[in-house]
Amino acid sequence: MIIFINGSINSGKSTIAKLLAKKIGNCAILEIDRFHEFLDWMPIGEIIPINLKNAVSLVKNYVELGFNVIVPYPLSLENYDYLMENLKDLKDEISVFTLAPKIEKALTNRGTRELNELEIKRIKYHYGIGIHKPSFGEIIDNTNQSPEETLKIILDKIV
Repeated sequence: MIIFINGSINSGKSTIAKLLAKKIGNCAILEIDRFHEFLDWMPIGEIIPINLKNAVSLVKNYVELGFNVIVPYPLSLENYDYLMENLKDLKDEISVFTLAPKIEKALTNRGTRELNELEIKRIKYHYGIGIHKPSFGEIIDNTNQSPEETLKIILDKIV
């Protein structure tokens, strides 16, 4: 099973991915944004294609090894199309969920996370380009939901 959790920064992707992994079991969580650490000197616009290529390789490797794969990452239509095209040979079902809290919620500090200026700019950028309302997958407005409520919606769709 391959599950993409789409959404802006601070929409709850990583939280839901961790909860989902615990429920499903035998999961690899691929935090594509962490791949930037390998080439931290490179601007984000240049690293994204490299990160996506690496993500495809890792998804395939983990699936081949028998793991379920969860990928929390903000997906533009272009990046979604690239991933789906390059993963189409896999037999595992691919599910895509977009977490779409209202922008006001995404712009608030939650838990121990304090948003910095760059993150606030990225959230506004993501909402500006429509990351929260893509033409693919299932959209979940998790503005007023607990992580457990959001998790239940996803589990109901994949089980």
